[in-house]
Amino acid sequence: MPICTTCTRWSSHLYTVYESASNLRLERCSNCHAFVDPYIEYDDLILLIDLILLKSGVYRHLLFNRGAKPRLATEASPKDDDGRRKRGENSRWLLVLHLGSILIFVDAFNRWCHLNPSQSVDLSPWSGFTIFNFSRIFIGCFAETVAFHCGVAAAYSVVLKMITLIEKLRQRHTSNIVLSSYSLIPLTLFYSSLTKLFLSFLLTIWRPSRSELLSPTAWNAPKLSNFLNMLDDSQLDIGWIVRNILGGISAGFGLRVILDCHPVFIMLVIFCGSVAKTVMAVLVSQWVGEAWLGYSLL
Repeated sequence: MPICTTCTRWSSHLYTVYESASNLRLERCSNCHAFVDPYIEYDDLILLIDLILLKSGVYRHLLFNRGAKPRLATEASPKDDDGRRKRGENSRWLLVLHLGSILIFVDAFNRWCHLNPSQSVDLSPWSGFTIFNFSRIFIGCFAETVAFHCGVAAAYSVVLKMITLIEKLRQRHTSNIVLSSYSLIPLTLFYSSLTKLFLSFLLTIWRPSRSELLSPTAWNAPKLSNFLNMLDDSQLDIGWIVRNILGGISAGFGLRVILDCHPVFIMLVIFCGSVAKTVMAVLVSQWVGEAWLGYSLL
C-alpha cells in the first residue's frame, strides 16, 4: 500500500485517472493535507538528483509508491489484491538484481581506475590481462556488496525486534512505516549508494591536485599552518572520505526512511555491515591484491 511522502501515512491510492491516462488528479493526504506523492509527475532526472541530494521524499516514492496502480474514476473502491502484492514483491527483487548489477559494475570500474592509474595507453582495454584484472575487481566488489548487505540485514532484523519490544513495553507506536519486506533493505542501500558512486566518479575524472601552502614562518602561526596542512589534498584522502564517511551517512539516511528510529540504532546497523564488509575485503585481498585493502578498509 502506498504512503504519503511527507508524513508517511498510509493511503489507498496516489492519484485518480479519469477518461484518459493524461487526465488525472493527485490525491491529498488525510493527515497532512499535502499531495500524497508529487513525484509521480517528475522526470527520472529529477528523481536522480533528489537521490543524490538524499531527499527522503524520493526514497519513499521509489521504495513504497513506485508502480502503484491508480484509482479509476469509474471504480467504486480500490481492490486489495494479495496476488498484486506478491507480484509487486517479485518485481522489487528483480529491480534489486537489475540495479545491483549495474551499480556493482560502476563501482568496479571506479576501483579499477583508482587501482590502475598508470596503465599504458598502448595496452588495449580488451586485452586478456585487462579483462582478467577487471573481472577480479568485479568479483571482489560483488563479494563486498553481498557481505555488507547481509550484515546490515542481520543487524536490521535484531534492531527491529528490539524497537518492537520497546514500543510494546511503552505501549506506543512511533512510526507508520514498518519493514514489510526484506527486499527494501538492499534496494535502499543501492539507492543510497548513488551519492557515493557519483562523487567517486567525479574523483576519477578530476583527481585532487596538490596545493602549495605558505610556510609556517610566513603565517607566523604554527598551529594554523599545521591545521591547513592537514586539509591539503596531499595529506587528506578525499576518496576515503567519500567511500566510507559519506557512504555510511547516505546508507544510514536511507535506512532511516524504512525504519524511523534513533540514529544510534542506525549507526549500529551500519557498523555491523561495515564489519562484515571489512572481513570480506581481507579475504578477497588475498586474491585481488593487497592494494585492495587500501581502497576497501574502513
